[in-house]
Amino acid sequence: MMRTMSEARGNMDKGSVYTSVVKLWERFFPIAPNLVASQIEATSQIEFQFLGENMPQSTKTAIMVIGGAEDKVHGREILYNFFGRSGSTEARIAIIPSASREPAIIGDRYLTIFGEMGAKGIEILDIRDREQCEDPLMQSYVENCTGVFMTGGDQLRLCGLLADTPLMKTVRERARRGEITLAGTSAGAAVMGHYMIAGGGSGESPNRALVDMTTGLGIIPEVIVDQHFHNRNRMARLMSAIAAYPDRMGIGIDEDTCALFEGDGTLQVIGKGTVTILDPGELCYTNHAKVGATDPLSIGNLRLHILSHSDRYDFQKRMPFFPGCGIV
Repeated sequence: MMRTMSEARGNMDKGSVYTSVVKLWERFFPIAPNLVASQIEATSQIEFQFLGENMPQSTKTAIMVIGGAEDKVHGREILYNFFGRSGSTEARIAIIPSASREPAIIGDRYLTIFGEMGAKGIEILDIRDREQCEDPLMQSYVENCTGVFMTGGDQLRLCGLLADTPLMKTVRERARRGEITLAGTSAGAAVMGHYMIAGGGSGESPNRALVDMTTGLGIIPEVIVDQHFHNRNRMARLMSAIAAYPDRMGIGIDEDTCALFEGDGTLQVIGKGTVTILDPGELCYTNHAKVGATDPLSIGNLRLHILSHSDRYDFQKRMPFFPGCGIV
């Protein structure tokens, strides 16, 4: 049950949707193959719905934006949170390691972790070509899994492979409907917004040349995410991005820290570091359009919030909430 999608296809007739369906049923529901075939034949008069039509959905799904370098060895708090919100021992997890230059290695690492936790099914979707995103077997898995985990690596590579594909459309829509828990770490976090930080510098005053922007996957389009945040001194970089796009919210996430976006419009922080929120909702001035690329930026009335473990932020009220504090 825990193997790469390419391995699962090994002896399968690629032209046979029927065979693909049988293999999927055998993997998820380990019963006799002849019984599987008879069940499918019995439904031949109706349109077949791939997998899990009656699969119970978790009521605790979320979008988990992780700052990278999450604990994979000791407490594994963030990864256990993803595992639990994906259904715990009933979880069917899709790992997308496509951002990495070594997708097989990084995919196997997370497969081992979630396997040790007890996930019911795990597939590594080792996507190295955009055409793979139209594969019926991969599509059926993301249509019916309970959790999707995007690993770190290069966010430009990840977007180049997944953007505007049927597979990514399915993942995005299911995450927005609360049908799955979707997590991305490092590069997998950077792609969450409509606008994405593709690269840049650190340790300077905010300036236009400090950040390179492009289009992300649009999973949470209202935000611009920067990861490894305080660990790599990226405050000025995120400020520069928000000066360019003042209609977006800046989210800076430290390593081994997660900004957990829940369905009620709130963000909760878990992990060892902090989540920095840059809110330009009351921005009164920026000289972004008037200065040269390397000139320092002026930014007026940019609100800053720094949240740590268990703190929350309400996006509708644009206000933080701190445990045990009645004042926001």
